[in-house]
Amino acid sequence: MDVSGEKILVRLRKTSRWTAGAMSALLTFAVIVMPGLTVPAHAQAEITRRVRSRVAPDYPDLARRMNIRGTVKVLVVVSPAGELKDSKVVGGNPILVDAAMQALKKWKFEPGPEESTGTVEFKFHPGQ
Repeated sequence: MDVSGEKILVRLRKTSRWTAGAMSALLTFAVIVMPGLTVPAHAQAEITRRVRSRVAPDYPDLARRMNIRGTVKVLVVVSPAGELKDSKVVGGNPILVDAAMQALKKWKFEPGPEESTGTVEFKFHPGQ
């Protein structure tokens, strides 16, 4: 391990266990996940490709019983043919994420000249 890594470990040992665990998790995320994450600058905006077929997510029973509400944000890549090529959850309650992803897999988009990237949001409310 290089010297900079040793300094990080020494600093982690001097903090509380919870803080050290959180910092360790963030460091692991930054080292392992971030280098492979390539999000275009325009990907933060809502996707502009028109949706031909939209399926609403089913509100999970557990979320309904626990009165959980919220928004699930998903970064999507749509192929020129209008098919969902890739997706990555970028925010939302884990109890709601599965329902949003299952619905999104059934969406169909208008064909376009090239890939489109953007975010899709699913809003969940107990009254749904």
